[in-house]
Parts: sequence; C-alpha cells; structure tokens
Amino acid sequence: MSSRLRLAGIEKSFGATRALGGVSLEIAPGEVHALIGENGAGKSTLMKILSGVIQPDAGTMTLEGRAYRPADTLDARRHGVAMIYQELSLAPHLNVWENIGLGALPSRLGWVDRRAARQRARGALARLAHEHLDLERPVAEFSIAEQQIIEIARALLSNPRVLIMDEPTSSLTQADTRKLFEVIAQLRAEGVSIIYISHFLEEVREVAQRYTVLKDGQTVGSGDMAATPQSEILQMMVDRDVSDLYPKRRATLGEARFTLEGEGGPLTVRAGEILGIAGLIGAGRTELLRANFGLDPSGQVSGKPTPRKRWRERVGFLSEDRKEEGLMLGLSIAENIGLTKYPKLSRVAGYLPPRRLSVMAEPWLGTLGIKARVSEQAVGDLSGGNQQKVALARLLEHPAEVLLLDEPTRGIDVGSKAQLYEVIAELAAKEGKAIIVISSYLPELFGLCDRIAVMHGGAVVACKPTAEWTEPDLMRAALGVSG
Repeated sequence: MSSRLRLAGIEKSFGATRALGGVSLEIAPGEVHALIGENGAGKSTLMKILSGVIQPDAGTMTLEGRAYRPADTLDARRHGVAMIYQELSLAPHLNVWENIGLGALPSRLGWVDRRAARQRARGALARLAHEHLDLERPVAEFSIAEQQIIEIARALLSNPRVLIMDEPTSSLTQADTRKLFEVIAQLRAEGVSIIYISHFLEEVREVAQRYTVLKDGQTVGSGDMAATPQSEILQMMVDRDVSDLYPKRRATLGEARFTLEGEGGPLTVRAGEILGIAGLIGAGRTELLRANFGLDPSGQVSGKPTPRKRWRERVGFLSEDRKEEGLMLGLSIAENIGLTKYPKLSRVAGYLPPRRLSVMAEPWLGTLGIKARVSEQAVGDLSGGNQQKVALARLLEHPAEVLLLDEPTRGIDVGSKAQLYEVIAELAAKEGKAIIVISSYLPELFGLCDRIAVMHGGAVVACKPTAEWTEPDLMRAALGVSG
C-alpha cells in the first residue's frame, strides 16, 4: 500500500498522565481510515498532534514521504492537513462567509475581496447541499447542527490532501449525513485521504475502508473494515460485551407528568415513559424543548415558565451545546455536578465544602464511566465525550422528575452509550421519571423510546408508539411527505 501519511511510535504525556504510549497509523491516498476508540483512548490527542495544535514527546510523522512536524494549525494547513473539530471552533460574532474563509480570506490591493469570499463560501456550502444558508447572518444565530455544516465547509475550502473528521455527524440528521457521505466519496475520488473519527460504528463500516483501534493511548488493532466483524472491533475497544446496546424493558406508565406545548398540538409524557422527538435540522426540535423549559420566550407555552421555575417543579434540561450552556469548563467535575445543589451543600452562605462536593460527585465517575483522575479535576481538561457525561451527571444528581434531554449521547463512545441507555431506562422503569429525548440518530430513538414524535416545519406532525414506526415512514414524516 502506498502511503500518504505515516505515524510511528507517537507518545505524549501531560504531567504524570500518559495520553499516548506509542501509537502508529498509516493512511493511503484516496482512503477513508476510521480511528476508533472509547472516550479517553487518545484519539483527540493524536489528532491535535497531527493538526499542529500540540507537539509529540516522541515518535515520527511523514507526509508524502517527507518528515512532517507542523508548528501550528496554520502550518498544518499549508502542508494540506485540515481538521474538522467535534467541538466547534467558529467565531460566533462573525457571519457565515467570514467564518468559512477565516484565516484565508481572498484580498485585492490589501482589502478583503468580499465578493470572492462570498462566492467561495457559497461553493463550499453547495458541496454540502446547504447553499441556502444566509451568508450575512452571525453563526451564533444558527443551530448547532447548522454550525457543524459551516465548520465542515470551512475545512473543504482549503482543498486538503489529508482531512481529519472528528465526529462530523454528531449533530447532523440522517439526511445531512447522507449528503456528507456523498462529499466524502467525491473527495476520495479526488485522492483526498480522510481520517474519520466516529462512535457510530454503523456509519464507520459504511464509509471507511480500513481502521485503527486505540485503547489507553496505544494501538491495539488495525485492518480491513469489510473483513473484520463488528463484534471483533467492539471487543478491541471496550473489553466487554455490548451486543445488547439497548436495554430490554417493559414500560409501566403512570400519571401524566409533563406536557410539551407547541404548534401541532401538545405532547404529554407520563411517569415511566421515554418519548423521543425526531426531525431534520431546522424542524424546531431544540426550540420546542427550550421554549418549554423557559430558556426562549414563546407565546405557545402557557404560564411563562423560567428555568428557575422549572427546576423548582423538578424539570431538568440538558442542552445540546455542552460547551456554552451545559458546563462551566473552568470549574472541577465535582463543582459542575453540584451546580444546582449548592444551596443544600453549603453550611455557610458562599462556602462550598470540597469534601462534601467530592463525596457527592465520586459515584457518578463510576456510574457513567467518566474517565478522570479525581473529581477535583477541571472539566475543561476532559475529552468531549467525558464532558458530556459530566453534564448528564449534573442533571441526574438534581432530584428532577422530568428530564428534557437534547442529544444526550453526542460525542459518547459506544461502550458509554450502552451505560447511559441503561441509566436512562432505569430512571424511567425503576424511578418513574418522565423522559423526553431529542436525537438525530434514529437507531437510538427506536432502541430506547416508547413513543416517537416527528417534527417538520416547527410543528409536531405525528406521534405514535415506536413499534408502529418504520425508519422510511419516519423519514417521510420528517420531510413532510404524505402517504
């Protein structure tokens, strides 16, 4: 196999923590190579080294047969290596075309050539079938899924030889994922090498030709994707059986606990029930949950709720945007988990006993599989998937009877997903909590939920028991296609 990029014996430590202990990886021109592993396996650290964010302690990298050691991300891009980050790296106050061209805006006589920049941005978005996005709007006004599209378009604009995709579909609907796969096929035909990181093994098997598995900062396996059973890859990843990804349970429903108000009629969820909400980007799923929790004003929600009022009513909300809304990255794991319980934990106003915080937080590290040294570790030091688990732990620590979960498994590996599904199922079955889940991943909705509601154009257009849905029928409803 001719090699475009080769990594050998890459090592990296952060103080006493060894993040990488000798990782090797090789990728050919026109190949999609899947990088697989649990949260904390070392994938993000390896990609930061490859994209010039940090420097390795040991090991070698060659690109097109020449030594490769980028000084920074701009140097990496000059060498033809671009990365799409799972955690969005956009400038929220800038508009769409400014973000897409950021760092490489065309100029004339020392001035930014706005017309050329807009044309380039429109072309990049057109490759993703999103040329309709308003180029003049600040990206902060778009949904997380739409921001993900903008992030991908920016990477494509540089015409990379090696493109790193870190969870590129984590916020995309099935329809947008299909469009992305078409772009990947086109890039492969053009000879672009793609390193594809995803926790969705079904899509990895569809899009990648070869794979490498990392575990505890080391390469534990690699090979041909089509020739390797999925069970074998899972075994390398997690060292345990996750064949039953979705827990078997029989729902015993109790009294009505919460009603989502919005266009298309109210949705009432009962004690012990898990209600899923499906829909395409822009269908209004997130807006519906936010309005009902009181984060965004809406004339369709009675009682003018506020987040403080909802918390008092024992209604909890998990935002899809953990970075901006779900966590305080500068605080510790324990402090984040205890955010909504501070008044009860404090004996003296304004003082939070660290020991009491730790005692409260420590069990969640095991229950949700949060990979951290201690609960006093800063959340900002954790991988994206482990940050998501901390956000969930904060919600579950609060005595909420109704849980509103917006993309709860975004960026979480398959082993941790199995743990989380079990936790959600037990919260419904054993504790009688009413749970509403938004997910862009249809197998998750079908495997976890008792009922699924579908939204289109800001309204709920259908809701029925999960057993009465098929994926094609659900997609037709999401697209607004009758019959």
